Amino acid sequence: QVQLVESGGGLVQAGGSLRLSCVASGNNFKFHVLGWYRQVPGKQRELVATITTGGTTSVADSLEGRITISRDNAENTVYLQMTSLKPEDTAVYYCASAPSIVQFSRAPQYWGQGTQVTVAS
Repeated sequence: QVQLVESGGGLVQAGGSLRLSCVASGNNFKFHVLGWYRQVPGKQRELVATITTGGTTSVADSLEGRITISRDNAENTVYLQMTSLKPEDTAVYYCASAPSIVQFSRAPQYWGQGTQVTVAS
């Protein structure tokens, strides 16, 4: 059973920092692409960032400079370091995986349960 488990969400003051973690397990092959989406209930899901096994990263234009995505391939863990957080960053953040970047952007194979990030003004 493939499982993605997020952690690190919570309440933070505007301008603060938060690091999300996601541990992926139960797969016989590499999680080639790991990344994050975020979603406000009732609104469209937004791609936040991706990272490949080779370390190639991509981040949303609106978040560039404020977030860093990284991974530990040995532990199948992906991290999302967020700084200078704003109230509009409030959302449920979901960890996801896919065999390729194209498939990740279209329809990730596996999803975590999500972790709530709330930024207070």
